[in-house]
Amino acid sequence: MKLTIFTSDATKSSEQEFAVPTFEGDKGLQAVKEVVVAHRANARLGTHSTKTRGEVRGGGKKPWAQKGTGRARAGSIRSPLWSGGGVVFGPKPRDYSKKINGKVKALAFRRALYDRAVAGDISVIEAFSPTQPKTKVVGQVIGRIAPKGRVLIVDEPFSTEASRAARNLGRITLQTASKLNTLDLCTYTKIIMSSKAIEKVIARAQGGQS
Repeated sequence: MKLTIFTSDATKSSEQEFAVPTFEGDKGLQAVKEVVVAHRANARLGTHSTKTRGEVRGGGKKPWAQKGTGRARAGSIRSPLWSGGGVVFGPKPRDYSKKINGKVKALAFRRALYDRAVAGDISVIEAFSPTQPKTKVVGQVIGRIAPKGRVLIVDEPFSTEASRAARNLGRITLQTASKLNTLDLCTYTKIIMSSKAIEKVIARAQGGQS
């Protein structure tokens, strides 16, 4: 599959053949959905909590007599019907994590990589090494490749200077090739990989690693 490859300063571009895994039909789409849902579920803390009427402080004394007052019966000021009372069937701490089979993860990774490559959303840069370690310079280079949208830059590894220069750009996220996952491939408008990174990502995809 042919991908656009840019020079380090993104002033020139050409097309080069890369061994991106290919698919036919809908194979792998369900796996992508399952893995993306699992990634998002695993990021949830699940620390939300409410108190039942038995956990709210106070309310041990009956507010008024059962009969003779003309008011409705009440046994506690912490009833869910009262302001400041407990919550009925409210959320409690829980674990949202989902387990995904390794083969499903690998299939989803390959499919997501293929779909983004076919859509033209993956570009390759010879090396992510700006001539000057400045945010403005990095912004100009990325702007030539992806003028709009959120951009994911993938390298292996990032130089300290490049990381410092790119971290202040709000629409740019950095990720190493070894940690790139299916959610990363599905989230960003444009994905820019260095030559080293694309080789490692393709090797991961061909080797069945997620």
